Amino acid sequence: MSNDYQYDDPDFVYVDPATGILRNKHGIDDEQLLTLTEGFEVAKRLEELEDHPILIQSAESLLDIHGYLFQDVYEWAGNTRTVDISKQGTPFLTRAAFSEAFPYVDSLIRNYRQINTITEDDARSLAVVLDALNYLHPFREGNGRAQREFLRVLALEKNYHLNLNPPDDQSVYERYMRGTIEGDVELLAALIAELIK
Repeated sequence: MSNDYQYDDPDFVYVDPATGILRNKHGIDDEQLLTLTEGFEVAKRLEELEDHPILIQSAESLLDIHGYLFQDVYEWAGNTRTVDISKQGTPFLTRAAFSEAFPYVDSLIRNYRQINTITEDDARSLAVVLDALNYLHPFREGNGRAQREFLRVLALEKNYHLNLNPPDDQSVYERYMRGTIEGDVELLAALIAELIK
């Protein structure tokens, strides 16, 4: 599955123009080393959030989660992107529309909270939230990890345990990626219904 992103960043806000590598707190200028370092730092923070999750107050809680996860790697952790992004030629929401998008996601969160714990309906409602968060894609890097943690905590509100990235099941990640890339709410709902316990 291709992960081809395109960024509208002519001023090199996020990357070093000489190396093309994301500017980072470690001063790393090798892409593979940055990927490994980022993965290690974020995994450590995800473990901390297992015991002390950031509670979902609103869609803005996604910023807090991202800030926590990426605080050791990027200065801009927890801040919305200042560039537009597309993937495989399909654009994500423009940053100019963020002021309307966050309240829309808040309405989806309210809808989820109003459901009387019927697993199938909850799964579909969570899938709709996930699809909206993915289209919003508010960060330059780390959107998927932040939104998976956001969904995990939202599911916890109803005592569901949801892991959209289990280490021993590559097919879950592949279906998650396909569902988010294609905006396939039904695929995401089926995946979530299968996973929530």
